[in-house]
Amino acid sequence: MSERDVRRIEVLSEVVSGRRTIATAAAVLAVTPRHVHRLLRRLQSGGAAVLAHKARGRPSNNRIAVGTRDDALALVRDKYADFGPTLAWEMLTQQHGLKVSRETLRMWMVEAGMWLSRKQRRNFHQPRLRRESLGELVQIDGSEHRWFEDRANPCTLLVFIDDATGRLMQLRFVESESTTSYFEALRGYLQAHGRPLAFYSDKHTVFRVSRAEAQGGQGMTQFGRALAELNIEILCANSSQAKGRVERVNRTLQDRLVKELRLAGIATLDAGNAFLPGFIERFNAHFAVTPARAGDLHRPLNLPPDRLRDILCHHERRHVSQQLTVAYDRQLFVLPRNDVTERIAGQYVEVYHYADGRLDLRWKGLSLPYVVFDKEQRVSQAATVENKRLGAALAFIKAQRDDERPPPRVKTNSEAGGYRPRPPRPPRRAGLLNPAQP
Repeated sequence: MSERDVRRIEVLSEVVSGRRTIATAAAVLAVTPRHVHRLLRRLQSGGAAVLAHKARGRPSNNRIAVGTRDDALALVRDKYADFGPTLAWEMLTQQHGLKVSRETLRMWMVEAGMWLSRKQRRNFHQPRLRRESLGELVQIDGSEHRWFEDRANPCTLLVFIDDATGRLMQLRFVESESTTSYFEALRGYLQAHGRPLAFYSDKHTVFRVSRAEAQGGQGMTQFGRALAELNIEILCANSSQAKGRVERVNRTLQDRLVKELRLAGIATLDAGNAFLPGFIERFNAHFAVTPARAGDLHRPLNLPPDRLRDILCHHERRHVSQQLTVAYDRQLFVLPRNDVTERIAGQYVEVYHYADGRLDLRWKGLSLPYVVFDKEQRVSQAATVENKRLGAALAFIKAQRDDERPPPRVKTNSEAGGYRPRPPRPPRRAGLLNPAQP
């Protein structure tokens, strides 16, 4: 007998002995008084054994056939191995006519080890200790938000925060997260603090090449290439919890910074960037902590301005054709013929694309002069060649095509909504140049 049955016998025995009323027994057993009378009659007629449910130990009348479970799991294992229970149930119902509930299939998949419940799939992220020294690790991230509320469009705030101290090292308002915007923020960071040992970021395409089969770039992004030239390591987190320090400070900034910008009446990116240095100083005085180990691990930059400008720009390798041309950004650049350019035909040059739009073509560090090829100029030059009379021939062909083309149908304003043909074209002027004439 089950524990429930034993409890029923005890309560009913108290009713028989007069120690409990029918009403209190019904309340304790969570049944109606009428059912208590029914149980008392069973107890008096057949003893305690008749109180057990008569279907106990017998299979249910609505049970699913044993083979159905095996067939369903076999189909899921063979065809829908990476499907969740809901999608797998839809496929089995629509494609195979399976007549079981979604939760039944979920239970079968969990019992067979083909699906983990939400509780089993939960990941626990262990807390990570702070780095010990300033400049050892700097977390970077971009937070898109309505920083100026209704006074301006949403924009992105680039955040650089030191892991050891929680100090804001660099803030910058930009239109969006891009390589160029991160280059500008990195320039300000390096000039103010020097080179840290490592940056810690997410897997945004600015920091990490998503495709393993990507051509060129030596397996790294433009930002990663710049950090490699500066001897700064880049680490990419596998989850947002891993870089929780910068994520938490983003939420704090979305509260405190937004309100301070409102009080200051700031509504533009330039005014916001001018406001940020004072805010960083106040924020660090309130929230920064003392590092576990004293000292600053930032290294001096020791680079001339021109060299830093060349690092923090877009680099691309381009092939030099045998005609001494280089294609880049839907443009064609022509290299003048000289002793240097004749040697690099068929080789590769480096294209430096700066933030202000300037381009510089270099081969082994040597800057090459170039001329942008103008396609419009090429067409006008072809039209002035008189000995082949190319312009007249093209005009004659175009006129013939216009004559052969049927007139377009023009919609009338009549109620029937009919169409009437366009009036015929007036006759062409006499004396049209015929390319067949001498």
